[in-house]
Amino acid sequence: MQRYKLLFSIGLIFLILWGCSSLPPLPREPGVDSAQATIIPPPAQLMNKASLVAVQALAQLGVPYRMGGLSPQTGFDCSGLVAYVYREGVALELPRNTDALARTGEPIGRDALKPGDLVFYNTLQRDYSHVGIYLGEDRFIHAPSSRGEVRVESLRAEYWMRRYNGARRIIALE
Repeated sequence: MQRYKLLFSIGLIFLILWGCSSLPPLPREPGVDSAQATIIPPPAQLMNKASLVAVQALAQLGVPYRMGGLSPQTGFDCSGLVAYVYREGVALELPRNTDALARTGEPIGRDALKPGDLVFYNTLQRDYSHVGIYLGEDRFIHAPSSRGEVRVESLRAEYWMRRYNGARRIIALE
């Protein structure tokens, strides 16, 4: 049942993100009525960069945790997941540790979070010791060492609320 709730949430997030993006105009061929046109742009052209980051992150659900991990084949740690998702999703190279990530982009308030923003936590008695990617609807995705796989969590969970350190926007809103 929990798995179905997660899949439903992922699908809902994808639809919300997809609905927020604008569609490019479809090319018209001479002599073809627009009602007959069947040209559909690839999904990447339908989404803004923040949506691409969120979708790339969701594709990593279930990948095992591995300290220093940088890929789905070897596993991820939290900053490895962020670096991989941004590199593969929007061709952006980010620092490989949480402290450097916490100085990247623009700081934003919790009430201003948008999909693709980075959220930081104090999980090791030091600021910015853990990072995740905000998905929307008070949810984020991360690679935690406990229970060992990439998963989605609620920002409102007591554990994460107590450890929240702040957020950064890496991609300017389009």
